[in-house]
Amino acid sequence: MANSIYDIITDKILAKLESGVAPWHKSWSVQTPINFLTGKEYRGINTFLLAGFEDPRFMTFNQIKTLKGTIKKGAKSEIVVFWSKAENKNQNAENINEDEEEMINSKKFILRYYNVFNAQDIEGIDFPILETNNNNTIENAQNLAGTYLKNLASFKHGGDKAYYAPATDHIQMPALNSFDSSEEYYSVLFHEIAHSTGHETRLNRKGITELSRFGSHSYSFEELVAEMTSAFVCSSVGIENTIDNSAAYIQGWSKALKENKKMILIAASQAQKAADYILKF
Repeated sequence: MANSIYDIITDKILAKLESGVAPWHKSWSVQTPINFLTGKEYRGINTFLLAGFEDPRFMTFNQIKTLKGTIKKGAKSEIVVFWSKAENKNQNAENINEDEEEMINSKKFILRYYNVFNAQDIEGIDFPILETNNNNTIENAQNLAGTYLKNLASFKHGGDKAYYAPATDHIQMPALNSFDSSEEYYSVLFHEIAHSTGHETRLNRKGITELSRFGSHSYSFEELVAEMTSAFVCSSVGIENTIDNSAAYIQGWSKALKENKKMILIAASQAQKAADYILKF
């Protein structure tokens, strides 16, 4: 029996994790993957499925053909997933106003995929030189974090640990000068901010509203959501997500993903929702 799309997605993420690199870490380009022809950015799990390329631009085989391009010999495609209604295979998620987590657990929707090729594997098409704008990226991070943090009960610097306390809606951060770089500071801060989005007055996420024991499945899942959220937000403000995941975390995530093939999709969905919430500020 052929592997389900959940198996395919999980196996791809596992391959990256088991190589010792989380796809939401440094190897992911600061620029969000995008469809070159439509200009539309990929979201959610697709962002991580397309991680690891220097060029963030992708196209389908038919799009390449339309622009009279060709695919380099030996090039491999990547998958992009989308939702469609079970009774109408032609209606994709762009036209469906549903919560992705509900679609995952519903028989009314089917998860499908198509293949795309990276710009570096395409010939015969004139791709403009990518513009890199590194101006004011730290200022962008500072402004976003500063605006969001005004909505917490409290935020303080001090000590050597970063954490979010749901009971008091408080974020504690070490001083900026205790980090190796500003990027590292904001990567960690956005991780803690990600946890705070789960507060009952915000997105009401179980990983925050329900007490979880350190090392438990729910604790690891919430950490995964926060890591992905930080990656999304860092990309949006133009900085690298520089959090260095420990081997223990990577092993824990790998084990959990093998046990639940829908976990990575659910985590990415919650992370995208959290990032969208943060980026409203």
